[in-house]
Amino acid sequence: MLSRGRPGAFLAGLAFMLPGFVLMFTLSWFYITYGLHSPLFQAVFLGMQPAVAALIVRAVHRIGGHALHTDRWLWGIALLAGVAQLLGANFLIILLVAGFMYTLAQRGKTQWTLRVGFVFIAWLVVMAAGLIPLLTPQTTPASSITSTGSASPMDLLLSGLRAGLLTFGGAYTAIPFLQHDAVQIGGWLTNAQFLDGLALSGLLPAPLIIFSTFIGYLGGGPLGAIAITLGIFTPAFAFTMIGHDYVERLVENTAVHAFLDGVTAGVVGLIAATALGILSETLIGIHAWVIFALGLLTLFQSKAKWTIAVVILSAGVYGLIFLR
Repeated sequence: MLSRGRPGAFLAGLAFMLPGFVLMFTLSWFYITYGLHSPLFQAVFLGMQPAVAALIVRAVHRIGGHALHTDRWLWGIALLAGVAQLLGANFLIILLVAGFMYTLAQRGKTQWTLRVGFVFIAWLVVMAAGLIPLLTPQTTPASSITSTGSASPMDLLLSGLRAGLLTFGGAYTAIPFLQHDAVQIGGWLTNAQFLDGLALSGLLPAPLIIFSTFIGYLGGGPLGAIAITLGIFTPAFAFTMIGHDYVERLVENTAVHAFLDGVTAGVVGLIAATALGILSETLIGIHAWVIFALGLLTLFQSKAKWTIAVVILSAGVYGLIFLR
């Protein structure tokens, strides 16, 4: 954008995401054609899933340490958002409340911040009691999902747009939004398949967010893969190519900073809650715990560029040897 204007921005962005898209598109086809029905590949993916769970836990720690700092308000907001996510509250409401609370806190309006928090907690309690079930999204049990290709291209495009617009702090922050749409609400794939997509993405020389292509392929076939990928990347392109000057001015607005910091804290809580759900379904048996523990230790100890790929590949080999 800075060197060649909008054409330069478009071409650079396209070159950034297109190789990863082609690779993930191909792997998604291979997964459906061979992976779902092969005991060999199933063992590999079964080994990879606890490693991906370790990846998500490491991401929560890294993003949380960067986003929450030592601010007690941000930690409290993240905790509240995580509890709200576990209780099934709509994530858009969670993020709006998180941003609003921290904005009030930064302006020194402590009493109002606490009041908003208490009202939100009361709403969660009432919702958890089932008194307002219409505000709780209906979920599809993972065990009931038996097929792929059940989502329309428009559903997948909108899901991608939502995730792309709400990705604060990196690709990992898109995980709760896509998992919410694909597994909990849409039932396009299971949690295990969702983790398989993350594992494949971690192996590719591409941005991690490209796992959305896998979700789209399983949810709606080739056209679905294109639709969700287009949705995911459109906000990033638009912010740069259309709103560049406005975003530059927005960066200097301290009030907006406070709101976005609150939203980011809320996202950390959402990822943590999503991680807990994934862990409860993934860490079953001694082998899963061994893979998870070794993967998490490696991810904390090493900062090498290829650490993620090595952890996932090693977990796949472990699964091939011990889980067949």
